[in-house]
Amino acid sequence: MRLERLAANKIKIILTSDDLFERGLSKEDIWKESGKWNQLFHDMLEEASEEFDVDIRGSVAVEIFSLHAQGIIMIITVDHTREDEEALDEGLIEMQVRVGGCEDFLYEFEEFEDIIGLAKRLSLLGIYGGSLYVYRSRYFLLLTKIETEQSSITASLMSEFGNASILSPYVLKEYGKLIVGHAAIETLLHYFK
Repeated sequence: MRLERLAANKIKIILTSDDLFERGLSKEDIWKESGKWNQLFHDMLEEASEEFDVDIRGSVAVEIFSLHAQGIIMIITVDHTREDEEALDEGLIEMQVRVGGCEDFLYEFEEFEDIIGLAKRLSLLGIYGGSLYVYRSRYFLLLTKIETEQSSITASLMSEFGNASILSPYVLKEYGKLIVGHAAIETLLHYFK
């Protein structure tokens, strides 16, 4: 499990498939009313509260994004409004959970040749676009707005050449060096056929 602070009231939690397995959960359990998930949410909120010294009481919005075979990302937003004062006094947490698929894929690669090979394979499926970055001597390919019907094949192909990154795209955009801003796959194919 990895925690990352996005804003004063917003925390990102990344759980790999292995993290879920260790806790006896699967991604499919998200849609079920499960005491295990409820306990997991509370454990994660407690850990995030300790890690970032955030008072997580009152209204909490939880957005869950599935990364297919890689695991899930949870975005927790804490909202302390006047309406929550009563709940704050009682130490209660009101959670609103939204579940969705992730349309963005961020993968990291050790070798530049791996990205070239991936670009050739993705182009055969009609998948283009993306942004290419370098950060800490590793290459990162960010594909956005992948259609749902192509998402599983895209994730499978990308996993053959690289690894799903737990790095936030925001961190990458802030600290990484942009190599190709748009149409990375097309640009790679143009220069490296």
